[in-house]
Formats: sequence, structure tokens, C-alpha cells
Amino acid sequence: MNFFESLLLLMLVAVILLQVARRMHVPYPSMLAMAGVLIALIPGTPTFAFDPHIALALFIAPALMDAAFDFPLGVARRFWAPLVVFAIGGVLVTTAVVAYTGWAFAGLPLAAAIVLGAIVAPPDAAASTAILSTMSIPRNTDTVLRGESLFNDAAALLIFGAALAVQSAGGVDTGVALHLTAAVPGGILLGIAAAYLMGWLNRYVADTLGGNLLQFVQTFLLWIIAERLELSAVLAVVACAMTIAGRNTARSSARMRVQSYAVWTAVVFVLNVVAFLMMGMQARSIVADMSGDHLRDAIIFATIVVILVILVRFAVCVGYNRAYAWYARRNNRPEPATLKQAILASWCGMRGLVTLATAFALPADFPGRDTVVLAAFAVVLATLVIQGLTLSHLVRWLGLDRRAEGVGELTVLRGELAATALSKLDGFEHPEAELLRSTFRLEQLAVSDPERTHPFNKYRMLALKAVMAQRDLLERFRSEGRVNIDEYNLLLEEIDWRELSVLPEEARRIEETS
Repeated sequence: MNFFESLLLLMLVAVILLQVARRMHVPYPSMLAMAGVLIALIPGTPTFAFDPHIALALFIAPALMDAAFDFPLGVARRFWAPLVVFAIGGVLVTTAVVAYTGWAFAGLPLAAAIVLGAIVAPPDAAASTAILSTMSIPRNTDTVLRGESLFNDAAALLIFGAALAVQSAGGVDTGVALHLTAAVPGGILLGIAAAYLMGWLNRYVADTLGGNLLQFVQTFLLWIIAERLELSAVLAVVACAMTIAGRNTARSSARMRVQSYAVWTAVVFVLNVVAFLMMGMQARSIVADMSGDHLRDAIIFATIVVILVILVRFAVCVGYNRAYAWYARRNNRPEPATLKQAILASWCGMRGLVTLATAFALPADFPGRDTVVLAAFAVVLATLVIQGLTLSHLVRWLGLDRRAEGVGELTVLRGELAATALSKLDGFEHPEAELLRSTFRLEQLAVSDPERTHPFNKYRMLALKAVMAQRDLLERFRSEGRVNIDEYNLLLEEIDWRELSVLPEEARRIEETS
């Protein structure tokens, strides 16, 4: 079975597992991790050489762009303290502890041990948000978890690149030191400049398929240019995405925004599938080439690394929470987060795509590569399975599932948005304005009448029946030849938008699982 056939097989399995994960409220990366293990156990699984430079650009660039675009700089400023502690402190402490263990017990060179620490240091928010999106945890915890994943990735990748450069050069000389010093500010400046250039270019391709394609071309091109200039490609992509998100998200084309979110979500999912396929293939090859004693030592070392990664995460999260709580009490301020929230954040330390991609990026002649890669795979598998499958139960046990309160709070926000829209219609008395007023007043009624927030209330049921009648009539138009293909697709899109507007996202999730 060749790579393409293996990829198709895993894609099919991934679709099935995604449905199982959705109905069982299990993070889909946990399912993919187990699928990767199954791939490794299949006899005759092929092994493919993977260019290390391609690994980082292919997997990391789009994942970082997608995550950073959802976390503009203004949000980062509000939560700078926990983000700094988790992204810098957490990554540095994890890297240091794992590096010492690799140097002292596995006999790795110091730079190679630091590379291992940087590989396993950054948690992946995709696993935790996949399950937390079906719940409603405190908003500050949710925001920190999403934001720290982005900054964790950036910090860990910087350490990874620096340690790998030192290991490749055989030590730190003047040239390596100057390169590492200029890479960080240079990457940030390049990313900000690229964001303004992209904003100018996107005006000419908005609402077109070329616009979606250009987003990917720009992302990969930015990464390549940064590497060619020997700047930090990671920080260039992060700075670019956060600058774009902070400048023109609200002013960008609605159609372009909806298309982009759908396309990028699908692409990141496919990258996860490919990464776990590659994990299974490489793990099988590594285990097959190891002697019995070497394999036993590698498994013991990987187990130690897994335990250390989990314990360090707990120490950093709970330690910071208790220290900040003491500081807040001493200054007569309310605690920003409870101990229960800190425990939840501690358990959201699953590793994923970034850890896999950086493991793939190790050159073939890297010292102790098999041991390092196997340890990285073990951390990903153990955290995704153990923590991922128990996360929802922990949320309920801690009493942090706020789904009932979350629906009410979201309803209030919708009411405020509707009130703002109505205020802009003051002074307009023509029929079109009155029609708009009636639509926004219905949204306001949901605030005063909680029953209207239910997805099957009278208004939405009537609206959906009307939409279905329109869709049936449109199908008859097509069968009678009264519309061509382009006209049919245009009218169908308008009807689809109308259906989406009367059935909010949380209502659709309830409808799908009922």
C-alpha cells in the first residue's frame, strides 16, 4: 500500500472517527492519535522519507496562521500575565526539565536534549478546544488556553530552532549568536510589513476563489522568505496574522471571511490527519530498527518524559494561580481565576501537531534521533489519550460546565447587537426600514423571553418551514429549466444564508445530536 492509498484510508477512518468523537464528546485529535497507532500496527505499512524543511513549512505555517488570526493583539494585552507565564515560563521550565533528563539519563548531547525539550513543551489547543467547544467554561480560562497555545508554539519553536542550529554548528560561535539575535526582531518586523502588504493585495481578490488560494500562497511564501533571510519564520507568521486580525477583521468581506474560516478549518484538519499518519509510519520504522535492549530503554525514557511533561504543567499552572491569588488577596483584589480553573488548565496540556511536525523536522543524522522521536510520539499519544479522553469528565467533576449560563449570556449579547442595529434605523420610516426593525425586534425578544432561545421555538420553526418551501420551489424551477446552473447556485446560496441566519450555531449543534 503506497502513501496515497494509506492517506486515503486514514482520511476515511478520520471521517468515521470524527463522527464518533462528536457524538461521544471526545477530542478528535485523541481519535487520530489512536488511528495513527493502528496504522503503525498494520503489516506492510510503507515508510516514506520526509524532507525536514518541508515538515515545518507544511504543518506549522498554516496552523500558526490559523491560530494567530483568531487571537488579535488586543486580546493578548488583556491576558498578558498568564500568557507570559505559560508561554515563556511553562515552555522554558518544561524544556529545561526534559533537557536535563535527556542529558543525564539518555546520554543525549546538551543541545540535542534541549531540542527534545522544545519538541514536547508546547501544548496543542486543538485537542482541548475540540471538547471544550461543546461546553461553556469560564471565558477567561477559555481565552488563556487558546492564546497560550499560540504563544507556547512560538516560544518552543524559537528554542527548537536555536538549539538545532547550535547542534548543527557544533557549538555557539559569533555567527550563530548574531543570527539568533537578529532572527527574533527581524521576523516580527517582516511579519508586520507582510500584513500590510497582504491587506493591500487582498482588496483586489476579495470574494473570489483566488482570494482563498492567495491566503495560503502568502502564508507559505512568508515562511520561505523569512527562512531565506535567516529570520524567525515562526514569529513572522504569528506577527502577520495577529496584525491582520487586529486591523481589518470587522471591515473585511463577509463572504470572504466565511469561506476562509471553512477552508482553513478543513486544511488544518487534513494536516492533522497527515501528521498522525506519518507518526504511525515513522514509529513503526523506528521500533523495527531498534534492538530489544535499546527499545526497552527508549520506552522507559519516553515514559519518564511523559510523566515529567504532565507534572511540570501542573506545577506551572497551579503554582502561578496560587501565587497570583495570594497577590490579589494582599492587594484587596478579586482572584482572576480559581484553583479549579487552574486544575482544568493543567489537564489541558495535550500535545499535538506542533510536537509531531518538529519531530519530523529533525535531520536524519541528529544525535539520538530515534530516541527523541519516539519520546515525542509517546508524549503526544499519552497526553491525547489519557488527558483528552478524561477532560470532559474533569470539567463536570470540577463544576465548571457553564452551558446553561453560557446560552443565557450569548442571548444577552445578541440582544445588545440587535439594539445597536435598531439604533441605526432611527429616523428612517420607509417600508424597508420597518422590515429590518421587525427582524431585529424578534432577536431582542429572546432576551426577555428565554423560551425563544430554544432552537425549536415558534419563530424559527416557521422560518425554517418557509426556507424549505423556497428550496423545494427552486428545485422545481431547475427541473423545469427556468434557471441555469449559475442562477440556481446563486438563489440556493441566498436561501442557505437565510436558513443559517434563523438557526444559530449552538441550535444547529443541538439539532444534529438530537
